[in-house]
Formats: sequence, structure tokens, C-alpha cells
Amino acid sequence: MTRLLVECTHVFKNPRVNSGIQRVVRNVINQLPPSAEGVECMPVILLNGKLYRVTRLAPLDSPLSNAIVRFGERVGRLAHRFGQLYHRIDRRCRTKLTRRALYVAYRLSAFALFGIPPRLVQRVNRYQLPQRCEPLQHRPGDQLVLLDSSWHSDFFPHAEKLKREGVGIIAVIYDLIPLTHPHFYETRLVQVFSEWFDWITRTADGYVAISATVRDQLREEIKHRIGSTKAEKCWFDYFHLGSELDLQSVNAVVDPRLEHLFTTQEPVFLMVSTIEPRKNHEYLMDAFDRAWATGSNARLCIAGNIGWKCDALLARVRNHPEYNRRLFMFNDLNDTSLEYAYAHASALVFPSYVEGFGLPLVEAMQRGLPAMGSDIAVFREIGGEFMAYFDLQDPQRLADLVTAFECSGRFPADRDVTDWQWIGWREASLQLAERTARHVLQTPATPTKSLALAPPPEAHRPGAVVRFGR
Repeated sequence: MTRLLVECTHVFKNPRVNSGIQRVVRNVINQLPPSAEGVECMPVILLNGKLYRVTRLAPLDSPLSNAIVRFGERVGRLAHRFGQLYHRIDRRCRTKLTRRALYVAYRLSAFALFGIPPRLVQRVNRYQLPQRCEPLQHRPGDQLVLLDSSWHSDFFPHAEKLKREGVGIIAVIYDLIPLTHPHFYETRLVQVFSEWFDWITRTADGYVAISATVRDQLREEIKHRIGSTKAEKCWFDYFHLGSELDLQSVNAVVDPRLEHLFTTQEPVFLMVSTIEPRKNHEYLMDAFDRAWATGSNARLCIAGNIGWKCDALLARVRNHPEYNRRLFMFNDLNDTSLEYAYAHASALVFPSYVEGFGLPLVEAMQRGLPAMGSDIAVFREIGGEFMAYFDLQDPQRLADLVTAFECSGRFPADRDVTDWQWIGWREASLQLAERTARHVLQTPATPTKSLALAPPPEAHRPGAVVRFGR
């Protein structure tokens, strides 16, 4: 009998990571229905060549374990920034000998500074493992739904073995941006994602995107890679994401600096995203510089973790004459603070070049906060007539929207955001399960056969960690 085995390995091992994909996985798993279309649904992980059913996604609430995990996460962030520093220096090296010496120094330093904390976290996870999951025996006809960011993982040989033994593979695709816009990312990340996508193309029986826009892009990419005839043997669908912020806590407090930002009468325009090139913060800064130059009193609040290729932008923000006057930046807001920002801001601004979905738009609009976004297809899919759109070729377009809204008090969209409705995470999870189950039930079973799949590339082995932003 068919079962949907919804994979959440990376979030299981890193439960407190809270960027876009991790938020999606955590919420879908927590709201996963027990069955859809008569098909049993269950969360699973793949660890050390074994399949486990997840009984508890969140880690056990132990003060010592929590402290070790939090320490490990902080060290992980420091290691990430240390790696970014190494890459910046490496690009400036002129000789092969210098680069080699730098690489050796980097590896030795990284091992000495950051080697022990991850091992402590691994020990905590191994101790908690029997209390959070249980071994699961797969069956022919099961469907492994790769919901999590599986490019992080090293379970590809195991997944291939499952496929040879009659388990279907379904890939959830968040976007194709590292393939279509590689210049927005570090070279290593593009390499890892490209190799992962090659593997998915050879392995998956079906694909579920997070928007109709991505589904259509994906279908064309698969046709291009394997031809229309083979692509037609696969199925393609999509589901939409929810909007609740699930990591709020009654014990968490709103950042006092954020509260102070909203104590004046001036309108506050909020941008929520990881700080990285494709989010287009430079355009945002240019637009507000123009608005301020014409006398606008609007405030701009940038909220998001520090990502990659953003040193120049960070310097521009921190050295700006309006910094901490009309320009503010927060890089570590918790969900409680983020909820407060959504509730008190005047509008969301989102000038991203390209997105797979645009989760902050949904989070904002579902709370009645109107949104201004770049005029791209997926934003039109989500916002329709309820959003205001601007051309990315000219920052003056956004500046005009800001000043017009500030002066008139009327948001420049065709329809009022209070009439806009969206699904929550329960509906999103059900949508994923039902649409996947329908395709699986409609697709004729194929006989089990040995697959001639290439071995997993080096980038997929343990330690090849990449991060994608919200």
C-alpha cells in the first residue's frame, strides 16, 4: 500500500535554523495530515543509511542540551562568516603558492576554532535520536517526498537504493535561481545546487514546486535537459505556502530598538529577507535616497540575517547619514519581534530580482500589511490586484510609490489588502499531500529495476553545507 514519506532530515538535525526553506519544512511537517486521498502520510529522515519515522521534530527540552545546541549554532554562524572572510582574501591572492598557504592556514584554523562544537551537537542528537524517531521499514510503492533542502545531505546512495527497491522519488522544488541567476551566489553554492539538480533530474518521478510560476519554469528546464518525451513520463504540480510565524514564544520579548522605531508618527516601510544580492537592497536604498532627497520623512527598516556578497551593502547602510535616524537594520530578530514589525509597519517593500515564492509578502499581507513588490511573475501570482508593483529598471518608480502613499494615506493598489485571503500552514501541508497523492495514485506503477545512477558527487558528502536565504 502506498505511503507518502515526507523527508525532513536537515531540519530534524538543525531544528532552530529559521530561514525560508527551514520555516516551510518545519510548518509542513508539523501540520502534515495523517492521510490524504486514502494515502498514509508520515515525516521521515534518512540518517547513516537508515530510514526513520519522525515522532518528534523539535528537540527535547533539556537545559543542558539546549545550551549545547545554541552554542553550536552560534559557532556555526561564526564558521560561516569565517569562511566568507577566507573567500574574500582568497580572491585577492595573486599566486598559486600564496593561495595554497592561505587554504592550509584556513583549514587548520577552522578545525581548531570550530571543530569541537559540531561534534558536541552530534552527540546530543545521537542521545535524543531514539526519543524523536523510530526505525521504519520501507515498502515497494512508498513515495519519498524530498521536502527538505536535500542538497545539504549525504543520503543520495541510500535514496538510490530505495528507488531500486521500488520506492518512488518526488522532489519539492523551491526555485531554480542558482541555475538561472548563478551570479547572485558563491561559486561553490552554484556547483552544489547544480550537481544536486542533475541528480534530481535523473532520479525523480515527480516534481512539486512552491508556485505555479516555478512549476512552469521547472517543466521547461526538465524538457531542456532530458527531452520532451522523457519529461512527459514525469508529473509536475505545485502547492502554495502558509503564513503563520510558528516560533513565537510567550517568553520572548520584542527587541527594544525595534519598539522605539515605531514610537513616532512617520510611516515605516519594512523589508524582510536575508541580505544577499538577489534581494536587491541596493535598489531599495537608491529609491529611499531619492525619496528623502525630496523631503520624505518615511523610515526604512531592513530586517534579515546577513547572507553573502553583501559587504558593500552593509557598509553603505552603516555609514549612511540616515542610519538610526530614518534608516534601520536588524539582523537577528526573533519571530516575536518580526510579528511586532508586521503589525506596526505602514507597508512592506520587496524589490527582489527573482523569487520562487516570496514568503514575507504572504506573511505581511495576511496580517493586513499592504505590500509593494517588484513586477515579477511570481509576485503577480501571489498578490494579484492587492499589491503595488514597481519597475526594477528605475528606483524612482518605488520612490514615487513611497511618497504618494506618505502624502495621500491611500495605498496605491487596485484592491484593498483587507479583502485578500490566503491559506495557512495546515492548508498548505494538506495541499502538498493531496496533490502529491493524486498524482501517485494516477501514475501506473513501474516495475522495480536497477538504476544506472552516477555515484554522488563530492559536493554531496558530509560537510558540503550551503545556505539559501528567505
